[in-house]
Amino acid sequence: MSTLTRRQATAIGATTILNWALLATLTQVSGPVPPFLLTGLAFGIAFFCFLAWSLGRGESFIAPLRQGPSVWALGVGGLFGYHALYFVAQQNAPPANAGLISYLWPLLIVLFVGLLPGERLLARHVVGGLLGFAGAAVLIGDDLGGGGSTLGYGAAFACALVWSGYSVLSRAKKAVPTAAVGGFCLATALLAFTCHGLFEATRWPQGVQWLGVIGLGLGPVGSAFFTWDIGVKHGDLHLLGLLAYATPLLSTLVLIVAGYAEATPLLALAAGVITLGMLIGSGALARRRKREPPARPDAV
Repeated sequence: MSTLTRRQATAIGATTILNWALLATLTQVSGPVPPFLLTGLAFGIAFFCFLAWSLGRGESFIAPLRQGPSVWALGVGGLFGYHALYFVAQQNAPPANAGLISYLWPLLIVLFVGLLPGERLLARHVVGGLLGFAGAAVLIGDDLGGGGSTLGYGAAFACALVWSGYSVLSRAKKAVPTAAVGGFCLATALLAFTCHGLFEATRWPQGVQWLGVIGLGLGPVGSAFFTWDIGVKHGDLHLLGLLAYATPLLSTLVLIVAGYAEATPLLALAAGVITLGMLIGSGALARRRKREPPARPDAV
């Protein structure tokens, strides 16, 4: 990975944003597959793609997996926990609402980092957090008769907490090679299949639903984790963080285009408020004002 320039690594990491924008829509395409089964299928596909890639390059896929227990706990806990909760949310609340709430994770990352030793929690972090949750509240208020459940919305909020926690804690594991993500995918798949056997009734995808499952395994539940890992470890973290704030709007736009969400005024308002909160919390607006040159007087 050392042959990559900073710009190349950033470009690779940026493709993750496009992948994640497809997560909600592909989950809907996959149909009412039980969450643990869907998690196992998607991560199983992701692992076999990683295995084929490693063998094709003549590289060992075993060596990168020799990591300590804390690395495995973080990797598998983050991947398995987030996606199991995400699929529960998508199947128990309107997809656009659940997607936007779960995508509060970039803002929560800003808040959590501000609480770490040596960091400061600034006023803009608090304001951004309040705006983000205000947008989520607008979504829930718009769904009073839309069939959303406490389980669905609770799982969506838990998604944001799990992924933001995973991302912040991963900063201490920069030496772990990206190839180790392949092992996390395998462990996550096995854990998900085990939970499916214990807690769920089997309901396999049918027809076109398999396209959604395969799409998840190839994209937002597969290659996305490898490209994000490359970008975070070798690219421009500031730029990637700003790009991540666009994920909720892109995800909602894809849902609308695919016919799984309606472009209502309240949905647009919630998306705008959440995105504004993310921009304020990250300091992007303040940095932009600082870069603007002083106004020039009009010529007489």
